[in-house]
Amino acid sequence: MTRLSIGFIGTGRIAQALISGLSHDPNIVICGYDKMPDALRSASLQYGVVAETSIESLARDVEVIVIAVKPYQVAEVLAELTSALHGRHLIISVAAGISTGFIETNCPEGARVVRVMPNTPAFVGEGMTALCKGLHATTDDLLAAERIFNAIGKTAIIEEGGMDGATAVSGSGPAYMFRIIDALAEGGETCGLDRDTAQLLAAQTMLGAARMVLSGWKSPEELVREVTTPGGTTEAGLQAMELRDLRGALIETVKAAAARSKELMK
Repeated sequence: MTRLSIGFIGTGRIAQALISGLSHDPNIVICGYDKMPDALRSASLQYGVVAETSIESLARDVEVIVIAVKPYQVAEVLAELTSALHGRHLIISVAAGISTGFIETNCPEGARVVRVMPNTPAFVGEGMTALCKGLHATTDDLLAAERIFNAIGKTAIIEEGGMDGATAVSGSGPAYMFRIIDALAEGGETCGLDRDTAQLLAAQTMLGAARMVLSGWKSPEELVREVTTPGGTTEAGLQAMELRDLRGALIETVKAAAARSKELMK
């Protein structure tokens, strides 16, 4: 496999989740820079990240630059980075709400940019990352980005216009899943289960159901029908869900998150 050198600007939680997945690939060299010495030291000690002393030195040593800072810090990072950029560089941004256009405008003409939206299950190797390419990024650039983010889960390539929806479904989605697991566990408690057992039952059931959907075997609606016996327990539970319009509430949840993502975009 082609050797790849990757530099992380910012080595916080999301960056370290990605670095953890990439660290098993002997064909990838990982460098890092962070204004917070403790974060960079942690990445170096745990994963063998080469600690860089500046953004400029990092750019000299790598082909792929991953901007993994808070959205409000991106403009400052680009101001420091731009003089060190060359045609060989691919820029990947994980900053929520920062468009490829914003990055391109603040970089030299022709900068190759891929924007990504990972999520927190990356920490256990089950992340979902949406990727979209900027004006000048190539098919090979997308393949490189896929290679990087497949190290922490699954990837999907979408148009930039769909990034607000991706942010709402998968970026924010783990929080919705945690709420659902918590509610199912609480329901189990009310039916006589202890908390730990109820939570295990709920979480493992969600995991198993998700894997059945991802198998592509059948659609979610077909799977619902298969597990629902007329007059049985599942039907009674689904009727309670429909009475409270849980489906509608979840659709509105995604729409609200997408609208907020659009408001924050720059």
